[in-house]
Amino acid sequence: MRIGIITGASSGLGRAYARLVDKRMDLDELWLIARREERLVALAGELEHDCRILALDLTGEESGEILGRTLEEERPRVELLVSAAGFGKFGRVEDLSLEETGDMISLNCRAAAEVTRVCVPYLHRGSRVLEIASCAAFQPLPAMSVYAATKAFLLHYTRALREELAPRGVLVTAVCPYWIKTEFMTVARDTANPGAVQSTPFAMRPEAVAAWSLTMNSLGRGVVTCGPIPAVMRLGSKLLPAKVPMALWDKLRKL
Repeated sequence: MRIGIITGASSGLGRAYARLVDKRMDLDELWLIARREERLVALAGELEHDCRILALDLTGEESGEILGRTLEEERPRVELLVSAAGFGKFGRVEDLSLEETGDMISLNCRAAAEVTRVCVPYLHRGSRVLEIASCAAFQPLPAMSVYAATKAFLLHYTRALREELAPRGVLVTAVCPYWIKTEFMTVARDTANPGAVQSTPFAMRPEAVAAWSLTMNSLGRGVVTCGPIPAVMRLGSKLLPAKVPMALWDKLRKL
């Protein structure tokens, strides 16, 4: 059985990937993973592929084990893994609750690594892996410190994973877009300091990010920025000391 696995499929970028993969790839099943089962059911009703719904809260430590057991029972060929589950919160370290801090690290770091780990034995030559990081991964960001740090972890993890899986012919890509027009902004502002980031200009459509990154992954690109702004941020992080982009970001977030 040839399958595609998409986490965070109930909304935003994950849902955009599911719809695009449904059109572009010939699979036996799509496995859709997210907390909100009713949204996954609604999405599955839109798609042509047969869908398996796994309503899992990936911040829970047992979720990776559940997915691992399901894979072990079915023994599928994982043709595609899109690790799109994640969230962020705007605010200084002291603005975030312990729960918000822990959940960001659990979902953006631990869950992404655990889901990938249980999928690795079922990847084969030609399989594709997309880990959804962010251009926030390229430099520290005051008022988004925890989120940016989790995405830096995922970027480095994905780059190393790419090298490890290259001899097996698996295509691995870290996707590092700019702001995306999704529920992310609403969730991110729901903190003790919702004004920490005043505006998010030039946000991209999730459909555009999904389409571009899938294409670049098929061409073997290791890191995809999906637009000129994150490309400049990536270049700047290589050429400038960290204090410079941090100072620029501190001014931009207050506009």
